[in-house]
Amino acid sequence: MAKADRLERLDTRREELEAEYRETLIAALEKTAGGSWGLFDHRQDKAARAAITPVIETLDEIGQTVDSMREQLGMAPFTLHRDFMADRGPVKSSAVGEPKQAQAWLEKLKASGKYDG
Repeated sequence: MAKADRLERLDTRREELEAEYRETLIAALEKTAGGSWGLFDHRQDKAARAAITPVIETLDEIGQTVDSMREQLGMAPFTLHRDFMADRGPVKSSAVGEPKQAQAWLEKLKASGKYDG
């Protein structure tokens, strides 16, 4: 019974962290969609990178914690985190800008209701 209780608490905490991750990501996406660059690191501008670093570090820390919890619970990885991190970095000059990319992410998140794998 103690193991079942422990796993239930772990799963509840996982759900809380996933919600916190989504809230943090959505706030950052909304800011980026409004014209603030740096979230996707397209330009690799030092000032933009420095300004967004705390958000990226928070998202990465939460994402890794959630992945660890999911592994303990025998669940699939936290795909929202993996997909977001995979979309960051240099792009071709013909790629859409960060504000448009952020808007597309927001639309995808809102359409799915719960995008966590």
